[in-house]
Amino acid sequence: MHIHEKLKVMRRCKGWSQEEMAEKLGYSPNGYAKIERGETDIKVDQLEKIAEAIGIDLQQFLNLNDKNVFNLVESCNHINTHGNIVLTETKCGHELEIALLLLQERDKEVENLKQQISQLKQINALLEKYNSGS
Repeated sequence: MHIHEKLKVMRRCKGWSQEEMAEKLGYSPNGYAKIERGETDIKVDQLEKIAEAIGIDLQQFLNLNDKNVFNLVESCNHINTHGNIVLTETKCGHELEIALLLLQERDKEVENLKQQISQLKQINALLEKYNSGS
């Protein structure tokens, strides 16, 4: 997930328009929109300012990615005590859908890995049996 995509998700989870976000940061609406579309490079000091406006630590913001597991609860306007972003279906329906699909994909991957482990155990048992019989 690119920085500009993270910005959009976080802004939308706060329920803010691009104009509101731009105002909070002291940017022009058009200038902020370009950042969010990925048309403008963003500097670390700008990212710190944005993370602060959103109410999240810069490191947490940078660590957000498609594989993060979002806690799905009633409120979208805060970050819980464990540092996880909290989403709601009303304000972040699209992000909620993405998170659920990612969780389903992760579950499929885990199941596939369990099957591979089982197969490898069977192969290992056969090899041990073969080696002890020789």
